[in-house]
Amino acid sequence: MFTRRKQILSLFCSFAVVGLCVALPIKTATAQGKKPKVLFVTQCKGFRHAVLHQAEEIMEQLGDKNGFDVTITQMAEKYLTPANMKTYDVIVFYTTGELPLSDAQKKALLDWVKSGKFFMGLHSGTDTFYKWPEYGQMIGGYFNKHPWTQDTTVTLKTEDKSHPASRHLPDGWTMKEEIYQHKDFIGRDKTHVLVSLDQTKTDMNKPGVEAKDFPLVWWHDYGKGKVLYNAFGHRPDVWTTDWYKTMLVNSIKWGTGQMK
Repeated sequence: MFTRRKQILSLFCSFAVVGLCVALPIKTATAQGKKPKVLFVTQCKGFRHAVLHQAEEIMEQLGDKNGFDVTITQMAEKYLTPANMKTYDVIVFYTTGELPLSDAQKKALLDWVKSGKFFMGLHSGTDTFYKWPEYGQMIGGYFNKHPWTQDTTVTLKTEDKSHPASRHLPDGWTMKEEIYQHKDFIGRDKTHVLVSLDQTKTDMNKPGVEAKDFPLVWWHDYGKGKVLYNAFGHRPDVWTTDWYKTMLVNSIKWGTGQMK
């Protein structure tokens, strides 16, 4: 059984019934050596996504099935201490706003990644720490509107079919999802884009469209560690699809050296 520790305020979420996405099977495997330890931070100091309770449950299920221990917290200030972070191999943010970390904790988080660990941001992970520029550089950019709302059909394209997080995806597909555009994106010369919005097959006349490039999943080295950002996960139905679960599991396995 996996480890689960939760500090959660009362959450009451209502989930919409949504469309079905293309699904692909997850390859489950027991982690080699010790089980990777994953800290899933879902603390929000801004908008709180209704899907988060479901996301927490699914992340736990994925840990149970795929050999990694999951700890969930909405109290980042208690868990992101230098000593405690050393016990984790992966930290995942599905967060918003300015989390209550001290300057020492912020430095410790960056040092933790640089030491060889794996940080993954999901959806609104880029809607976090606007007042901390080093975080934006680490994750790769900041949220800047979502011209395509959750009920809009968009077309995506897979740019990298070799990476474990995206090799199972089709070359292109359509889905309903809230799609972010980003500002202060660190650029394709500093990061590897895995999935992006297909601008040739998506309505680009939506109000609020400002960017020229719309990467949605990317990764880069950060010191000796790795960072991966995945913009999907707003809609509840996305979390139930095998293709998205596979992205999450394979990202964690890749980030902890279990997949190449």
